[in-house]
Amino acid sequence: MSGGIRTDSAPSPVGAYPHARRVGDLLFLSGVGPREPGTNKVPGNVYEHDGGLAAYDIEAQCRQVFANVRAVLEASGARWEDLVDVTVFLTDMARDFPVYNKLYAEHFAGVDACRTTVGISALPTPIAIELKCIAALSGG
Repeated sequence: MSGGIRTDSAPSPVGAYPHARRVGDLLFLSGVGPREPGTNKVPGNVYEHDGGLAAYDIEAQCRQVFANVRAVLEASGARWEDLVDVTVFLTDMARDFPVYNKLYAEHFAGVDACRTTVGISALPTPIAIELKCIAALSGG
């Protein structure tokens, strides 16, 4: 087993956990959201004067979350094509699934990963999507 993997190429975790952890030939990614590395800004979020979330852009969040997953994979010595399982959490399944599903198909073309999409009521920060991934690596 190896220790946790952390990278400045992805946004900092919002808790006391690593970006990923390798166990044998498997790489487990912690939940990855669409915050921008270095700034923690959420692309497409629009805020009220009181700081509450007024609106968000699911396309912008999808593109950023896919970039963040790629950054964690690369920092871990893995490739996008190594993904074998992707669990996706959406806070508004009815509104966001069509856009997310279209972008997923574009970004995951040629990747034969299993996928589960779950509708949930909230995530710990003002984001609309989070991915939890597992990659299979060679060379133990």
